Amino acid sequence: MPIHTIKMPDIGEGIAEVELVGWHVREGDQVSEDQPLAEVMTDKAAVEIPSPVNGRVQTLCGTLGEMIAVGAPLIHIELADDSAPPTQPVAVPTNQQDPTSPQATCPSPITSVEPEPAAACRQATHPRPLASPSIRRRAREHDIDLHALQGSGPSGRIVHSDIDTALARTHPPHGTAGHPAHATPANPPPVTAATSPTVRTGTQQIQVIGLRRRIAEKMQASMQRIPHFSYVEEVDVTDLEALRQALNIEYSATHGRLTLLPFLIQALARATEAFPQINACYDDEAGIITRHAALHLGIATQTPGGLVVPVLRHAESRDLWGNAAEITRLSHAAREARLPREVLSGSTLTLTSLGALGGIASTPIINHPEVAIVGVNRQVERPVVRHGRIEVRRMMNLSSSFDHRVVDGMDAARFIQELRRLLETPALLFLPAPG
Repeated sequence: MPIHTIKMPDIGEGIAEVELVGWHVREGDQVSEDQPLAEVMTDKAAVEIPSPVNGRVQTLCGTLGEMIAVGAPLIHIELADDSAPPTQPVAVPTNQQDPTSPQATCPSPITSVEPEPAAACRQATHPRPLASPSIRRRAREHDIDLHALQGSGPSGRIVHSDIDTALARTHPPHGTAGHPAHATPANPPPVTAATSPTVRTGTQQIQVIGLRRRIAEKMQASMQRIPHFSYVEEVDVTDLEALRQALNIEYSATHGRLTLLPFLIQALARATEAFPQINACYDDEAGIITRHAALHLGIATQTPGGLVVPVLRHAESRDLWGNAAEITRLSHAAREARLPREVLSGSTLTLTSLGALGGIASTPIINHPEVAIVGVNRQVERPVVRHGRIEVRRMMNLSSSFDHRVVDGMDAARFIQELRRLLETPALLFLPAPG
């Protein structure tokens, strides 16, 4: 029977390679048309590759965690008698609500080959070292030739520890032969035996792939590229909480319930209008700062698969209930992995909140290429001196981080103080901005 090679389709958006994060079939399995074969991950979304034919899986071309180039063989299928060679299979984003949209349709060339799939897989070996964009950028910054490195990751993939090893060879730790940088005591103190009756043993190794790898690379790149500084300010939200409860009593039946988040968004929309340098992105390679008139607010959302940041577009254009409804819609879609790819990019500022688990202070990491992130800590009731008297007030901290290349400390402080003013006097949120 003829063997057909399914090649990695072009996902679009200029993506040259994807990460293989899951096989839905095994060699020898019978598959039918439109049955999911594999799942791959781009920088923005997970995408399922369905079978365009009926047949039997002969060879899987790739291991989990491997980077697959667009156009490279992905899987060989022995065609069934009743299956005709397709001309245009599609790749379906696993978090796309409408798989028939233009973004979800990805033509994939499928060609007939001689029954030597293993050889074809070997010929598809990546012509350049396997490495993520953040690895390649870091190698360029330190003048490291990736071709000279032996990758320790899956399928020889170069990972950050390989870069660290190369840097250690070219930049050894400080110290001399007579004075090592880290000396070990000649007679270390004795270690006392554990008194616990239960001793745990064993280890677990977890391969970092898919969304978790994307999160790791994004966070590491942000910390390496952005000189962060953080600013923490306490806010008295007693009056704001009273207003929220009053509005919910009056309007929840017709408009839905309000949480704290819509009020924060209204305050951010007002404050960024007065401080446009906060609602900005910095292209550090081109040396260009882009200030945005619209507030496209990224809402950091924890999902079973990891952290995602859906974007609340034009947050400045909605009222409290409009933003509340949009937050609910995005949060539910994120937790059910139904967010379209375009909703996960394009933010100009990020808001992060851990709710009741928010602690009293934090140092959030900026979502590159943005220049700021605002963190919300939990509310607590505590005694506060007001007008010479001790009162119990509802207090909350804002913990924010800024890119010091773009935002000066004074500007950051003034921005947060404006946020504080708006939240502590919530009636201002319903008045037109002065000027």
